[in-house]
Amino acid sequence: MQTDHRKTRIKGLFSKYRVLLIFGLCLFILGYFWQASKGSWLKRKISILCDTQRNKTNVLHGLPEIALPRMVYSKPHIFKPPRTDVLTMTPWLAPIIWDGTFNLEILNEQFRQRNTTIGLTVFAIKKYVVFLQRFLATAETYFMVGHRVKYYIFTDRPEAIPNMNVKEGREIVPLRVQNYPRWQEISMRRMEMLSYYSQQRFIHEVDFLVCVDADMQFSNEVGVEILSEVFGTIHPGFYAAERQAFTYERRSTSEAYIPLDEGDFYYCGCFFGGTVAEVHKLTKKCHEAIMADKSKSLEAIWHEESHLNKYFVYHKPTKILSPEYLWDNGLGSPQFLKKKRFLTVPKNHAAIRNKRNSNLK
Repeated sequence: MQTDHRKTRIKGLFSKYRVLLIFGLCLFILGYFWQASKGSWLKRKISILCDTQRNKTNVLHGLPEIALPRMVYSKPHIFKPPRTDVLTMTPWLAPIIWDGTFNLEILNEQFRQRNTTIGLTVFAIKKYVVFLQRFLATAETYFMVGHRVKYYIFTDRPEAIPNMNVKEGREIVPLRVQNYPRWQEISMRRMEMLSYYSQQRFIHEVDFLVCVDADMQFSNEVGVEILSEVFGTIHPGFYAAERQAFTYERRSTSEAYIPLDEGDFYYCGCFFGGTVAEVHKLTKKCHEAIMADKSKSLEAIWHEESHLNKYFVYHKPTKILSPEYLWDNGLGSPQFLKKKRFLTVPKNHAAIRNKRNSNLK
């Protein structure tokens, strides 16, 4: 009797709470599948985040990672510097570039990854167009081999630019500019024109600018080892001189004035460069100083070169080119000079410049 009563009671309870039991079972099943799907969703989310992070890791400054080819070269040694006969580092940690201090194969690969384009600016005003043929021919042989180059030729005679074929990825770009009666004025106006075109055009077309003179020729390789934020070149006439012997502007009334106890090197005005933004800053500052002097009826002793040297005293270059990158064969062949990469062209200054102002620069 008691057993039957107990069974009847259990059946009653089951009947009474059956709906709740079924509802609870449904909730359990739904909860199980929800948790499973949630785990799968989390896995997918984590996978997406990991993929995104991997993609970010493979990008350097917005550029996709490129696998480097095998490169076999001598291991650098801490206690075996490549050059001990010359200064290779400034007190502000800017390297001075000499033969033997860099591996061009490594540097070429790095700059190719960045897809770098270099602008080479040259001024060929009046009779200076006669130097363009040799300048461009030697540049095609030795300048930035394997990289994209735009030759920006500032001239008042674009029709006189040599009609020559250049390598793939290179282009001759004539830029017509105004002529001036005095060669000193032409020389100083270069800073104005470089500043203007850097802001208006070059910034959209190239990554680096190299600014040189037309009456020069390349005689050995000049490559990406020179490129930096802003660089200058040691003048071949003053590489061993003390600062008191530098032909800085010494008149305190000039914007180019440098005191006798200041200065590091004497930089030439015919080979400097850097990123477009830095070249714009440099040339803008020099042009403003030139015009300030002009308002006082002053001209610095060596014109734009004097202002360039003033700029580099207080805005240190991030890389310095040794005299290998600007040499005059009239100075001989000192033992430390392993290569002569960029040479002055022998010329008659008086025949090239106007007759009234035929003094040597």
